[in-house]
Amino acid sequence: MPATPAWPPKSTPRLYLEERIEAGATIELDQAQSRYLLGVMRRGDDDVVRLFDDRTGEYLARLAAAGGGRCLATVEEKLAPREEVPDLWLCASPLQRDNFALVAEKACELGVRRFVPVEMRRSVVRKINDARLQKRMIEAAEQCERTALPELAPLTKLDRLLRDWPADRALFFADEMGGEAPAEALANHAGPAALLIGPEGGFDNAERAAIRGLPQARPISLGPRILRAETAAIAATALWMAVAGDWRN
Repeated sequence: MPATPAWPPKSTPRLYLEERIEAGATIELDQAQSRYLLGVMRRGDDDVVRLFDDRTGEYLARLAAAGGGRCLATVEEKLAPREEVPDLWLCASPLQRDNFALVAEKACELGVRRFVPVEMRRSVVRKINDARLQKRMIEAAEQCERTALPELAPLTKLDRLLRDWPADRALFFADEMGGEAPAEALANHAGPAALLIGPEGGFDNAERAAIRGLPQARPISLGPRILRAETAAIAATALWMAVAGDWRN
């Protein structure tokens, strides 16, 4: 007997909506979303789409033309609740060009709960485009089937981050001067955690001393090679997910 095809198919487009979704609602999609569905994905009347809202979960909806190149989506059923993601923050210095948006994108794909831009003494970039970072994370969530967006924290200075650090959250910081073997250090910790990645030039001595002075801080080594900051952020996050996060399931 042939297997029943999966429904909805994996090829069904997924879109994030800022508004709360509920079964039975009819939602007019915005111009960009309508253009994507009609022009790029070649969808039309009676085709289905998956929608998620970062509040309640993911839903199946059916499309109908609204005129003027717009789409209506009538929500038919709930497919899944909003997911629970591991309690991991990624704290990282802003980077040049597109590199920081790449880090935000991969943080979303890997399952980070909160993304925290941190200004440090050697940070070359001292302003960030929140809207651009949010857009990249939304696009990543749509592609990787995530239903819970990472929280994007405002840019904060390192001294303030350390001053206000939660007492119950471990802070693993990638120290190019050396630290614990990361797999063992991360796997042996239970509870809320965060990763701290420095700028392109690394932490300066005063910053390193301040971080090490935090009781919750634990230096880790990311191997014998000096990694680019974006590589370190992605590698450390992937390692944490593998040994302490939801990749173990």
